[in-house]
Amino acid sequence: MEQKTSLQSVFLNGIITENPTFRLVLGTCPTMAVTTNATNGIGMGAAATFVLVGSNIVISMLRKFIPDKIRIPAFIIVICTFVTMVQMFMNAFLPSLYQSLGIFLPLIVVNCIILARAEAFASKNPVLHSAVDGIGMGIGFTIALTLIGSIREILGNGTIFGAQVFGAGYQPMLLLILPTGGFIVFGLLLGMVNAIGMKIGKRKEAKGK
Repeated sequence: MEQKTSLQSVFLNGIITENPTFRLVLGTCPTMAVTTNATNGIGMGAAATFVLVGSNIVISMLRKFIPDKIRIPAFIIVICTFVTMVQMFMNAFLPSLYQSLGIFLPLIVVNCIILARAEAFASKNPVLHSAVDGIGMGIGFTIALTLIGSIREILGNGTIFGAQVFGAGYQPMLLLILPTGGFIVFGLLLGMVNAIGMKIGKRKEAKGK
């Protein structure tokens, strides 16, 4: 049975309620690896968003024709198609970003976020809702990656999107652009987001009583 949910709640779900990075903690491998700067964060987020939206739409359209026994291989084939399109586009028009993202661009194929939305949402909902779900999840993922990348770049390199932020006397915290720094920033942000979420939840419960 298809789920009936408002488009607004579907959209906000991926950004706030079930943010794939800060709430569901999915896709942590590319999150840690590519967020050494803000540009990489936006690039990876945009690529994942394109794949999410495209694959969600196609899988939703074919949901009644794909047999249950082969649904996962079928989903992966659809996802692979959109990942290949992203790779070809970036390689042609954004070669520096393509090189920066490296192996993590083709690995979008096995990104938990993409496959999870195909299985949990697109295969059970109509096309429009699935497209909006892909947009919401993609934006939520992009915001998270860009935020992590911005903090690491500003404090670890003294720049943002390559532009100098502090004066020549600034001593960069090089630890933050190393893998260890990625885990530190991610952990702190994860704790903050969840703490805020818990406070909001308690306030709603208090108002409801």
